[in-house]
Amino acid sequence: MIEETLLEAADKMDRTVEAAKEDFSSIRTGRAHPGMYAKVMVDYYGSPTPLQQLASFAIPDARTIMITPYDVTALREIEKALGDSEVGANPSNDGKAIRVIMPVLTQERRKEYVKVVRGMGEDAKVALRNLRRKAKDGIDKLVKDGEVGEDDGTRGEKELDALTKSHSDTIDEMLKRKEAELLEV
Repeated sequence: MIEETLLEAADKMDRTVEAAKEDFSSIRTGRAHPGMYAKVMVDYYGSPTPLQQLASFAIPDARTIMITPYDVTALREIEKALGDSEVGANPSNDGKAIRVIMPVLTQERRKEYVKVVRGMGEDAKVALRNLRRKAKDGIDKLVKDGEVGEDDGTRGEKELDALTKSHSDTIDEMLKRKEAELLEV
């Protein structure tokens, strides 16, 4: 019973760490990369569709991304979605592809990105704490109902705390790497 609760909590915590990793990759550093557009949704024939399903990406140099749509009729909608996105670049359309030239990051903008990344990291850690609380409540309920002994409940809580700490440390490490990457000139 406790093992099932711990396994479920571990699985959800792993998914939280993966979500944080995806969020961190969407924040731009000095180089252009397709992950920056992972969350851009394009209105494609009336339904929101992820940009990565509608186009291929090429990176000819460190600050330029070439986006070539599979369906040329979607070019205008893709350009509109890129302009509305939070990436902070102006797309230019040549009729067949969209070229996005990323502006050089200033030190001030880098510090803003660090704040955003820290907020994302804190959100992920809050999610971990919520998962821990839910799993702890489940363990406490098992002990209260007499399905497991108090010693087993205490041992389960210690394992849960260790699990939470390891996932939280992973997020802290990812956060530290991303901050260093952002502040690197």
